[in-house]
Amino acid sequence: MQTRALGTIGPEVSAVGLGCMGMTHGYGPAHDPADMIEVIRSAVDLGVTFFDTAQVYVDGDVTNEDLVGQALEPARDQVTIATKFGIDIVDGKQVVNSRPDHIVETVEQSLRRLRVDTIDLLYQHRVDPTVPIEDVAGAVKGLVEQGKVRYFGLSEAGVRTVRRAHAVHPVSAVESEYSLWWRRPEEELLPALGELGIGFVPFSPLGKGYLTGQIDERSTFGNKDLRGLLPRFTEEARTANKVLVALLQAIAERRQATPAQIALAWLLAQQPWIVPIPGTTKIERLRQNVEAVDVALTAEDLREIENAAAKIAIHGDRYPAELEARTGL
Repeated sequence: MQTRALGTIGPEVSAVGLGCMGMTHGYGPAHDPADMIEVIRSAVDLGVTFFDTAQVYVDGDVTNEDLVGQALEPARDQVTIATKFGIDIVDGKQVVNSRPDHIVETVEQSLRRLRVDTIDLLYQHRVDPTVPIEDVAGAVKGLVEQGKVRYFGLSEAGVRTVRRAHAVHPVSAVESEYSLWWRRPEEELLPALGELGIGFVPFSPLGKGYLTGQIDERSTFGNKDLRGLLPRFTEEARTANKVLVALLQAIAERRQATPAQIALAWLLAQQPWIVPIPGTTKIERLRQNVEAVDVALTAEDLREIENAAAKIAIHGDRYPAELEARTGL
């Protein structure tokens, strides 16, 4: 497995990580914990050293951090574990909460669930507009000084927030959605991260599964699958956006790869400090994602993708307005 440094001060990790959210949250009911532990340990065997979870990824009594902690306990010295604070569930709804005392309290809980003495990378999950980011960064700085956290990160934060946080305590990584069908980070965020030496971790690098070619207008989503609530996953949008998948499929056939591998290879080609974290619950998909690091797109491939993608209008917003409002501050 190739490795990459997350910016100038972040950890060195596998070029492709594993997003663990979907094992317990977001895409349907929680999967069998024993099966998911097998997937996570298979990732370690395949050379993956970067694993992503969060406090809020819970379904009933199945907690994602517990799952990740149990799976990775035997390989603790080989891996980098990232988790996130700042979202609580109140009366069944997500509520942002980054009060400094709350950060300290919930990090103690994360340490216990993850079975670690130190969290490798701790992200603020979403910006809390009621708490100055300087106070958030100060709280994390204190945890770093106590040895409970190694690196500080932000998730879905805008450039102004990143700069303000970075001035208080170095930000090692920013995690945000980025893929061929969500390219807004290219406008301001990626240039700023390059300037500041901060690594970038794209979540949903396969468009929440759409770029794999396995989802079409006939697909259905259960009541615990967030895609059923997203404008980009309406039947109309899924039909209209097939042209982007067709582009990936055409290049994949030529390169003897899968559309997902082409989508990941494209991301890896954008910057050497980008580390995508595709999620999966299947070992075969995991293996395919890992093998994407060996798909070296040529300059001609990249030009073809860029020229074709520039002519494709993606249909549907990625989030409903109330969710999009929580990002990019």
